[in-house]
Amino acid sequence: MELAPARPENPVVISPATPLVLASTSKYRAELLARLQLPFVQEPPGIDEADQAGELPESRARRLAAEKARAVADRCPGQWVLGSDQVAFCEDEVLHKPGSPEANVEQLLSLSGREVHFATALCLTTAGGIEHLELDLTVVRFRPLDRAAVTRYVAAEPAHDCAGGFKVEGLGISLFDAVESRDPTALIGLPLIALRRMLEKVGSAVP
Repeated sequence: MELAPARPENPVVISPATPLVLASTSKYRAELLARLQLPFVQEPPGIDEADQAGELPESRARRLAAEKARAVADRCPGQWVLGSDQVAFCEDEVLHKPGSPEANVEQLLSLSGREVHFATALCLTTAGGIEHLELDLTVVRFRPLDRAAVTRYVAAEPAHDCAGGFKVEGLGISLFDAVESRDPTALIGLPLIALRRMLEKVGSAVP
């Protein structure tokens, strides 16, 4: 007597008909996700990203990644949704996106010779379904910086829309003495090594 095939744990399949949904409008995350050559679309999560008192940076990254994914999953039933969030912090201070060239210069100067930690979280979920969470931690060691060097950098590569105020994939690499990471894509905003593991769990192996 033949047994009926087991019901798959994750029945949702990523395909051109049901693409992965990236719960983000970030062009940087979209460029990274495109490397995996999976069909995907982008949707704005539209959540409140305000800080919560006493929340640790790693917890904040996990919470916001999950909230982004869940908010979009409710609007996209029958599809896998990917949420991501990155929190940069130096000692006990969370570093937000500078927002302007002037603030970018001051933030980078304040980081001269110091270590900055980046907690980058991923959440892959479906509406009412299974949730997968991953967290990558990266440490950046800034070299000693003076105002002239920082001003030249900001003029050459504005990065005030990036956590930490730099672009490691570009000229920003010149600001560091060292980067300690398991995944070079994590610092840009979407750890693809961790994401590959998550996708394999849901039946979408890459490549």
